[in-house]
Amino acid sequence: VFGKDVTLILILNNLSFDHKTVKVDLSASTILYTRRAVAEILKATTSVDLGSKKEKHIRLKIPYSYYGKYLTTDKRIQVTALCEVLHMHGVKLLVEKTIILEDTNIIIKIPRRVVVNKAVNLEISYANPLPEPVNRCVLLVTLMNQQVKIHLARLAARERSKIYFEFTPRRTGPLQLQVDFSCDKFSHVKGFVTIAVAPA
Repeated sequence: VFGKDVTLILILNNLSFDHKTVKVDLSASTILYTRRAVAEILKATTSVDLGSKKEKHIRLKIPYSYYGKYLTTDKRIQVTALCEVLHMHGVKLLVEKTIILEDTNIIIKIPRRVVVNKAVNLEISYANPLPEPVNRCVLLVTLMNQQVKIHLARLAARERSKIYFEFTPRRTGPLQLQVDFSCDKFSHVKGFVTIAVAPA
């Protein structure tokens, strides 16, 4: 989840009866959705002894403090592990994993029944998932082809807050409500709901 430390486990398996030593070069970079690297955030090398038919786990932790300021709006981290079996010339294996960090920041609550030409009160809850405060918080609400920009108070580390938003639907059928939350540390955290508007 965005704002938390990322933990991965690489599992190495020796399927043969021979003892093996494996050198593992680990690296992690923030990337765009096109897979283009933005910044390298972690580099480590380790060596593992694998006995006959044995399995070993390598734990890799990427703290938020490593990736936070380099993450793009795509919220992607690419992790690679180049595994080389020593004393066996040319035996290498590349393992790649792309992590897409999830947002759990926006929660929209709507009444059970929404009726045309009758005012509706929505609850929009938003959060700062980071271990540090955020400023310049803005909520952009899009509904019925109109946008409303709401400037919000700063949020402390891991704080959740909410606002109430009132509108009156002018037609029956489905309506889509979109919410976009931005601040000085991250931007474009989105949430949306489809509201079914019933006849009066």
